[in-house]
Amino acid sequence: MSNRVLCREASHAGSWYTASGPQLNAQLEGWLSQVQSTKRPARAIIAPHAGYTYCGSCAAHAYKQVDPNITRKIFILGPSHHVPLSRCALSSVDIYRTPLYDLRIDQKIYGELWKTGMFERMSLQTDEDEHSIEMHLPYTAKAMESHKDEFTIIPVLVGALSESKEQEFGKLFSKYLADPSNLFVVSSDFCHWGQRFRYSYYDESQGEIYRSIEHLDKMGMSIIEQLDPVSFSNYLKKYHNTICGRHPIGVSMLEAINELQKNGMNMSFSFLNYAQSSQCRNWQDSSVSYAAGALMVH
Repeated sequence: MSNRVLCREASHAGSWYTASGPQLNAQLEGWLSQVQSTKRPARAIIAPHAGYTYCGSCAAHAYKQVDPNITRKIFILGPSHHVPLSRCALSSVDIYRTPLYDLRIDQKIYGELWKTGMFERMSLQTDEDEHSIEMHLPYTAKAMESHKDEFTIIPVLVGALSESKEQEFGKLFSKYLADPSNLFVVSSDFCHWGQRFRYSYYDESQGEIYRSIEHLDKMGMSIIEQLDPVSFSNYLKKYHNTICGRHPIGVSMLEAINELQKNGMNMSFSFLNYAQSSQCRNWQDSSVSYAAGALMVH
C-alpha cells in the first residue's frame, strides 16, 4: 500500500478566480461583509458555480449562513459538465487544493458511500476539468477558516439521474442531512439563456427578455422553497429551464428533505439572492442566472 497523498490542483485558479491567496481572501471577505447571516446555521445551501466576477457576490449570501462552530463535514454536490454520468461519482484523491489552504476529503464517509455500490470513481482528469465543485472550495475554506483543521469535505459529482435514482440517492443522503454537524453545498446556476445555450424561452407578457428569464427562474425557486420534488420535476419538464444543478437540487436537497419530512423533521428553505450575468434585451444576447439560498432545520 502506498501512503502517497493524492491532490487535486486548483485547476481553475488564475482563470475563473484569482490564484493569489491574499487577493482571493480579500475578495471573499469583501463579499461576505456585505451580507447578513439571517438563516444561520444553514443545514444546506444552494450557490452558483460561475467565475467569481459574475457570481461571487451572489454566493456570499449562501456562505454567510454557514456556522463554522458546528459544521464538521461538508458534502459538496455538483453537476457533471464534461462527462456523461448516469450515477454519482467520488473523487480519487485525498486533498483538494485551494489558494487559501488545502481541504481534506473524508475517507471514512467515502468508504461508507463506496460500499453502497451506487457510486463510480472519477479520474483525476475529470475531477480537474470540472468546475462545479471547485468553485465552492475557496468559499468553503473561507467560511470555515476559524476551524480549518476540524472539518472534512465529501465532494460528489452528480450525474444525469433518473427520478427513481434521485429518490435512491436522496434516501442515502438523508441520513447525513439529518446530522446537524453536516452541511450540504448544492452547486447550481439557474437559467442559461441565449443561442449559445440553445435555450430561448420568452414570455412576452413579462416585458423585456431578462424579466421573462427572472420570472421563469423565480417560479422554479419558489417550487424549490416549497420543498416539493415532484413539482420541481414537473416544472423542469414543462419549461425545460436550463438549471445545470437540477440533479444535485433534486437529489440531495429535495428528495433527501422529503425523506426526513416523512420522519417528522421540520425544515424550511429560502432564497436570499438572485442575479443575472447580464440583462438580455434581444435574441443575440445571452446570460446565466445565479441564486443563493439556505435550508434551516427547526
